[in-house]
Amino acid sequence: MLDKGLMAKDLPLAVTWKDGELFLLDQTQLPLTTVVEKQETAEQVWESIRLLKVRGAPAIGLAGAYGLCVALKEAQNDPLSDFMALMEKQAAYLDSSRPTAVNLGWALRRMVKTAKEANATTSKELYDILVAEAVAIHEEDARLCYTVGEVGLPLIKEGMGILTHCNAGSLAASHMGTATSPMYLAHSQGMKFRVYADETRPLLQGARLTAWELQQAGIDVTLITDNMAAHIMSQGLIDMVIVGTDRVAANGDVANKIGTLGVAILAKHYGIPFYVALPSSTIDHDMPSGEGIPIEEREDYEVTSFGARQTAPEGVKVRNPAFDVTPNELVAGLITEKGIVRAPYTENLKALFGQD
Repeated sequence: MLDKGLMAKDLPLAVTWKDGELFLLDQTQLPLTTVVEKQETAEQVWESIRLLKVRGAPAIGLAGAYGLCVALKEAQNDPLSDFMALMEKQAAYLDSSRPTAVNLGWALRRMVKTAKEANATTSKELYDILVAEAVAIHEEDARLCYTVGEVGLPLIKEGMGILTHCNAGSLAASHMGTATSPMYLAHSQGMKFRVYADETRPLLQGARLTAWELQQAGIDVTLITDNMAAHIMSQGLIDMVIVGTDRVAANGDVANKIGTLGVAILAKHYGIPFYVALPSSTIDHDMPSGEGIPIEEREDYEVTSFGARQTAPEGVKVRNPAFDVTPNELVAGLITEKGIVRAPYTENLKALFGQD
């Protein structure tokens, strides 16, 4: 793994595989309590993903890959055909936990494909191959996040103000995050800049996670509520927006945490460049545009409550889409490990990532 010294030295990892066991940081309890839970079953991993104990597109991809290993651990002595059938069943089950982020399905499909192409002769042999592939995905994600940071670093200038939405930090990936990766690198070089973090209703990932991890790393961070973004922009305090994403369509449309579309519209109005940072695993080349991206609808109580306190009338109708889609014309560039992709996105994504 890469040097964690670029971040806070005691910042916990979202996903850890150690001595053949999977551990997930329960992010629902941050920032007040740090709880790391050992994952014993596929059902527990599914629930951890669904309940946002682990969240962020790259991180849930890692949780899915390792979760498949957890699901198959007790089947290592089964006949190979039974092991393969269970693998496909459990991969489909884990993939059903959340629909919008593409990394989860991508990682699980990669695991299944690796198994089918392995020519293993025993279930134990195939299990070891799957564990090695999950570890390879994890190490690859760490390298990609670091490289995304290197690509995005020149965008950050001394004294600038940067707005981010939700959490695309180290808690959402294996290392340094995506949107925050250029920030960590700039900070490590002594550059002075300020980050404004939207709190990100209804689950406050910006307040609980982004503000917390940047503060832990010593980065100058200011927390604002979501509906303050326009005012802060109007005061000339924001020079650039960088967000992460859970899925990028082939035409450059971007699905990210609910509220991102509003930030992009505001940035366009005030002439502020709006960038999206991502590893290539988040690009869905089979999705022509954002119109086809499935948008997860979550439970009513997330909207009707603030923390443990109910804040809405009993029985009120609720909409709770967890994501929205920002059209490509609002995006100044996609910060990837291979460079910053700019419009026209369909042609340039295809050219850079070699998709036919």
